[in-house]
Amino acid sequence: MLYCYLIYDQYDSGLALVLSKDNAGRGREMKEEKSVLGLSTIRRNRGISLEQIAESTKIGIRSLEAIEQGDFRKLPGGIYNTSYIRQYARAIDYDECALIAYYTREMARSEGATRSGTNGNGVYGGFRPASTILGS
Repeated sequence: MLYCYLIYDQYDSGLALVLSKDNAGRGREMKEEKSVLGLSTIRRNRGISLEQIAESTKIGIRSLEAIEQGDFRKLPGGIYNTSYIRQYARAIDYDECALIAYYTREMARSEGATRSGTNGNGVYGGFRPASTILGS
């Protein structure tokens, strides 16, 4: 009997189809990688490590991992975010405009979620509307 397995190799950053005459590959699970636009896979396919990017850009590995995972809240904030994202994109030879556009959409979406509702007492985003203060 011939067994067929689909295996994810985290070091080779890809899926492999393995054919085997025995059942040795059974029980291996494919690991789902949370990555924005497949950035970590692109980086690894190009033979670039996070350490190399950190050394050349002077950006911490935690920030680089946050960019790859799309967890932009872990970045320092402000203009540093877009600067880090651009530098990361250049380091892996990726379209920085596409990555910045994704970042902008995600930040607008997360800000929209926090601004969309009131906090229970008619106050939007921490501020009362001027009409409630002036009595109009």
